[in-house]
Amino acid sequence: MSTIADYVVAEHETADEQHGSAHLLMIIEIFLIAVSVSMDAFAVAIGKGLATKRVKPLNALKTGLWFGGFQALFPVLGYFFASLFGKYLEVVDHWIIFAMLALIGGNMIREALGEPEEDAKETPQFDWRHMAPLAVACSIDAFAVGVSFQFMPINIWVAAGVIGVITGAFSVAGLYLGHFIGVKWQQVAQIGGGVVLILIGLKTLLEHLGFITW
Repeated sequence: MSTIADYVVAEHETADEQHGSAHLLMIIEIFLIAVSVSMDAFAVAIGKGLATKRVKPLNALKTGLWFGGFQALFPVLGYFFASLFGKYLEVVDHWIIFAMLALIGGNMIREALGEPEEDAKETPQFDWRHMAPLAVACSIDAFAVGVSFQFMPINIWVAAGVIGVITGAFSVAGLYLGHFIGVKWQQVAQIGGGVVLILIGLKTLLEHLGFITW
């Protein structure tokens, strides 16, 4: 015969399982967002690789640090910017997440289908005068993602760290890929990243509207 203690234990185990599933799902979401927002830096790095006769390890390290560092910084800036106005936005937070991610994803797809040859014209210089503007330009989307993070149950420091590391890795990979292969996979990567962001935004919206429950 079941006792009250057995019932409490069962309820506790069920709650732990649900919490674990939600935690795992959030980790997967952070990873997918990180990969998606890194695609701009990946594309620019491919362009630099195309224009570089020889990729030196130091230049690869600079590329990873510039792009990864700024991609880690900008979500934090966006997150705390949104925190200043969060109390005014809570009613429509799910629409903000969807709009931000859909806008970023749609723009990535539009750019990928527009003029893919632009990235091949990137200059090969790796000093701060050339890298800083590129790193900032590629991190604007990460700022918008940081705004959406304010309305999601996400640890911003973990998310920013993951985005920075993944972007740095993709940037280095893009540099070598551009040097050895060319722009063959650049467009596919950008389109894929855009689609993933749109789907994550749509999922968040449907969850808040009650169409999806976990």
